[in-house]
Amino acid sequence: MVERIVTAGRAVLLERGTDGLTTNHVAAAAGISPGSLYQYFPDKEAVLDEVVRRYADDLEERVTRAFVDTAAERDATVAVRRVVLALVDALAEHPALLRAVAQRLPRAGDDRRAAFARRVDALLTSTLLARHGGELRHPAGTVAWMLVRTVESLAVGYVLEEPPIAQEVFAEEVTALVLGYLGRALAGEEAG
Repeated sequence: MVERIVTAGRAVLLERGTDGLTTNHVAAAAGISPGSLYQYFPDKEAVLDEVVRRYADDLEERVTRAFVDTAAERDATVAVRRVVLALVDALAEHPALLRAVAQRLPRAGDDRRAAFARRVDALLTSTLLARHGGELRHPAGTVAWMLVRTVESLAVGYVLEEPPIAQEVFAEEVTALVLGYLGRALAGEEAG
């Protein structure tokens, strides 16, 4: 029954948005009475929280997989571009869910979004150390933090704001930005 309610909650959220989600709408979509819904979820916030939690879990898995899949790629341009495209694809699949995550899980130092970002930071830090160990002018963790937050912010903004920029162009521009910063962070490159 919980699966049915969560699936219905997700459908209602996608159709009506966060503000349009009510327990009556969710119950109707699940084909149950509101009273039955309340046996499993105390209110609409609990349904919404579970929908958002599951979406965030799926998103984290997809982004992590994309990052890990490109970690062995020797061509930095190809690797960065693949990660950016995978991130945008994952985020753009359900913008209403992304908006709900952004609203319900604001980034704070101890929340799940921050914890996920720290895991991606650690993956990128390891990659940077393996590829550029002693070449970095700044600690690898600093470089990773800057890159992860920049790419995430740009990708979320791109999906939610829908600027008139083709996805391929967006990926090229973000890749150039990342590689420019990374080039600057390497010891042999002088700041311009």
